[in-house]
Amino acid sequence: MVEAARTNTKKTFFSGVLLLSLSTVLVKIIGLIYKIPMLTYLGSEGMGYFNSAYEIYALFCVISTAGLPVALSVLISNALARREHQAVDRIYRAAMSVFVLVGALGSLVMYVFAPRFCQMIQSEHAYACIVSIAPTVFLICMSSALRGYFQGYQKMLPTALSQILESVGKLVFGLLLARYALNRGYDTATVAAFAGMGLTLGTAVSFAYLCIEKIRFHPVTENAKLPQSLSDVPTYRLIWKRLATLAIPMTVGASLVSLTKLIDMAMILRRLQSIGYTETLANEAYGSYTTLALSVYGLLPTLVNSIALPLVPMLSAAIAEGDREKQARLIRSSYRLTALFAIPATLGIAVYARPILALLFSGAAEAIAVAAPLLSYLGISVFLSCMITATNSVLHAYQSVNRPILSMLVGAAVKITSAYFLIGNAEIALRGAPISTFLCNAAVVFLNFYFACKLCRVRGLRRVFGGPLLSATLSVGMSYAFYVILAKRLGEVSYLTLSAILVAGVLYLLLSCLLGVIRAEDVSSLPMGERLCACLQKLRLLESDEKERNRKEHVLE
Repeated sequence: MVEAARTNTKKTFFSGVLLLSLSTVLVKIIGLIYKIPMLTYLGSEGMGYFNSAYEIYALFCVISTAGLPVALSVLISNALARREHQAVDRIYRAAMSVFVLVGALGSLVMYVFAPRFCQMIQSEHAYACIVSIAPTVFLICMSSALRGYFQGYQKMLPTALSQILESVGKLVFGLLLARYALNRGYDTATVAAFAGMGLTLGTAVSFAYLCIEKIRFHPVTENAKLPQSLSDVPTYRLIWKRLATLAIPMTVGASLVSLTKLIDMAMILRRLQSIGYTETLANEAYGSYTTLALSVYGLLPTLVNSIALPLVPMLSAAIAEGDREKQARLIRSSYRLTALFAIPATLGIAVYARPILALLFSGAAEAIAVAAPLLSYLGISVFLSCMITATNSVLHAYQSVNRPILSMLVGAAVKITSAYFLIGNAEIALRGAPISTFLCNAAVVFLNFYFACKLCRVRGLRRVFGGPLLSATLSVGMSYAFYVILAKRLGEVSYLTLSAILVAGVLYLLLSCLLGVIRAEDVSSLPMGERLCACLQKLRLLESDEKERNRKEHVLE
């Protein structure tokens, strides 16, 4: 019976992880779709204003929501485990008071200091867009409180649906309002502000849905342990203290990432103007970089990270058991899964940057000309970005929460310093932004690897990364040769790009199986992995479990 309960708990956890992962991927795809017509409405200059305001909003959003919802869900789940439902109600009320205060303060600061933010980034025309997005901080904060409440009850569906509603609302309202402003003949900055209002309305729809779900939700309270006196229920002060203890480290770590992006934005706009760009030209360049290059760059790590995510709780369990061999095996599997998908993505984006952007943004030739070389540089950082998440997860599993923060601080210092000198060099200019991103990610990954190795030494990493690199290099190289030969006859048509990427994917799968890069344990870790594993073994593209076990001692160095 105990074993059955453990199995049900594991299934509940993995179904929740899969649901949130799928919703995150869908949100990213909708966000990319949103930017394609929006680029037509706003142009590179207008997208520069919109993205500038959005990065400022993102910082306030992270400060308001990065750690608090997780802390709330932890406190609620712990109270539920003790069957203290009266404590759950007080925890929720105490947390809501914090969320209301933080959200309202965030919106107020963003609104009041909008002129100062414009001066800081040297983009005065972004003012209207910043003001239009300011109310979203309060709305997203309240939405996050309700999401944390539901997650405490292990109900992930409201969170997933609310994220999708928010993204779809931003898409629909943003495009409608931008088109309305465009038809009215407003200037570019005002059209960007109307698009920002779409973000606020989309978040309002998501918040309304969560409020309805909260009203409809009636938690089961059978066998609840009723406290003998009010002293058995934690005080508001104690709850606030527990919230702060859990939320602050996570908020600091997440805020560093968002702050780095904000500094990067300010650095790009200021340093480009220091080498002769006007405000309009700087915003056009920044808009092309963020809308095209960064959108594609940010999509791949999300897809890859959602695959390796289920391995984290397994590692936590192995650490609790004190099984060092199992810890090393799980860490190696996490790195391998990340490498299997991240390395070919890295090479593919670096090589196919221009065809990919031409496929997605066919009507923006000038923006593509600016963004394509930048995306090629960013492509090299895709693998590092994925490894940051993988190594951070390892450190978090060992409850070493301060070390990732230290790594991010060092990475932020590297990025700011390198971006300042590189972007300020007229011969490098905007290319300094993706180069500084690479240097930042490399510093973070190096430090995280160092910290992780001190906690658990993992052998066989040369094969973990070398095998996927060899397979990816061969497959991408052959597919690109195929693309170049046909492009000379057919031109750079969209179906040729899709065909070349498909050829690269098929070649990579075959080479990885034939070279023993993909193993049975990798495939079985994926959704429907057992069936896929059996199918590949029948086709003799994958080693059987017995052969793999016999070869394990030769793999480790």
